[in-house]
Amino acid sequence: MADKVAFELVTPESILASGEVDMVVVPGGDGNFGVLPGHAPLLSTLRPGIIDIYEGERVSTRIFVAGGFAEVSEEGFTVLAEEAVDVEEIDAAAVQERLGAAREALTKAQSDDEGVAAAEAEVKVAEALLEATGAH
Repeated sequence: MADKVAFELVTPESILASGEVDMVVVPGGDGNFGVLPGHAPLLSTLRPGIIDIYEGERVSTRIFVAGGFAEVSEEGFTVLAEEAVDVEEIDAAAVQERLGAAREALTKAQSDDEGVAAAEAEVKVAEALLEATGAH
C-alpha cells in the first residue's frame, strides 16, 4: 500500500491542486468522505462545500468547490470541479452580493422550471460559499 494519495483538483480553467497527499476529505453528494492511500475505486458527485487536504495529521489546504465529480482509482484521486477557490481567497462581501443576486433570480424565475432549478443551484452554491467564509 502506498504512503500517499496522488491527488488532482481540476476546474475548467486550471489544475488547482496536484500532488501527493496523506488524505483528502471531500463533500460528496451523499455526505463527506475521506480518501486515504489504498482506497477502493469510487465515483461520486460533489455538492457545494469544502475539500480538506491533509499533510500528516493536519489540514494543509482548504478549497471550496461548487460541485462536480470525484473519482478514486488505482492511479489516485481526481476531482473535477465546476468552480473552485481557496477558502482563504473568498471575499465574504462579494459572496453576500452573489447570494442576493441568486435569491433575486430565484424570485423572478418562479414560472420557469429550468430557471428555478438553475437559480436554486446558485443559491445553494452562494450559501455554501458564505458558510465557508465563517460569516453566516
